[in-house]
Amino acid sequence: MRREWWIVVGVAGLALWFLVSIEPVLMPFFASMILAYLGDPLADRLEGYGLSRRLAVTVVFLLLTLVIALTLLLVVPILGRQLGQLVDALPTMLNWAEASLVPRIQALTGMDLSTDVGQLRQTVVDNWRETGSFAATLLAQVSRSGLALVGWIGSLSLIPVVTFYLLLDWDVLVEKVRGTLPRRWEPDAVRLAKSCDEVLASFLRGQLIVMLCLGVIYAIGLTLLGVRFGLLIGLLSGLASIVPYLGVIVGISVAGLVAFFQFGDWLMLLGVAAVFAFGQVVESVVLQPKLLGDQIGLHPVAVIFAVLAGGNLFGFTGVLLALPAAAVIMVLLRELNDRYKRSRLYDARRSEPPHDEEST
Repeated sequence: MRREWWIVVGVAGLALWFLVSIEPVLMPFFASMILAYLGDPLADRLEGYGLSRRLAVTVVFLLLTLVIALTLLLVVPILGRQLGQLVDALPTMLNWAEASLVPRIQALTGMDLSTDVGQLRQTVVDNWRETGSFAATLLAQVSRSGLALVGWIGSLSLIPVVTFYLLLDWDVLVEKVRGTLPRRWEPDAVRLAKSCDEVLASFLRGQLIVMLCLGVIYAIGLTLLGVRFGLLIGLLSGLASIVPYLGVIVGISVAGLVAFFQFGDWLMLLGVAAVFAFGQVVESVVLQPKLLGDQIGLHPVAVIFAVLAGGNLFGFTGVLLALPAAAVIMVLLRELNDRYKRSRLYDARRSEPPHDEEST
């Protein structure tokens, strides 16, 4: 390995060690980078309409703030209320399942699930009774950890400030990074960076919007049907759509169970199925072609592995960093695979001299 490669490896290792060392303070900066990355295309488009960069960034920043504020003020309280109602209803639902559903399953299949359901019901009831004391203990612990709470609030308050300045100077920062690259490496580095941007754009700016739209469709449909916890089930089903068909399977199963327990009518299951079928039609006909097109994003298995691995290694900061890191790794692996298939190691005929038929 040549000397410059050893220098690159050493600098990369030192940078990684530094990031791991200061990991507790990185969360607001990574969150701001993701928000700035998502908002930069809109700011560039507003600039193309004649607005100054500062005015365009201000408009984008206000839109992001409005969306987050409305979510916190309107959606989060409703979700919290429905989650509490769901926790309160779990013992009753399990009692119904033990008394009505388990005998039917046993009559049809011969399987006796009464013991397992009874144990599950008892476990849920025991934990349900302890919820109040656990919440009180957690609140007391947070109150005692005043400095930790202040630090957490301070980190959250940094996100809008850092996001604004990153949005303002995003294009400048990209050009400065490009200008520091070694000249002979710049073409390959820029090409790989564009590939990473395409993967991230197809996922962050495409798949996440698809998930949000599906969650809204499911939540509105279930709420109009009168299904309890419709908003909670719909949004969770939309989030589960990060893996194809997982959101539909989870949503229909949970919503169907809740609807049957609530109404006792098998026809309500058809209504629940119609809501999720409509969401799938909208996704395949409108959302996927418009938002994702033919771009190839991250594979669902890669997404799951990246999020779990990042969260296990670096906590919430690792979750924020997981998808960008997975996109970069996937692009680099594709590049290595292409170079491998062009190498003599893959095809030994590349090392053979050209055959001259006339000389024979």
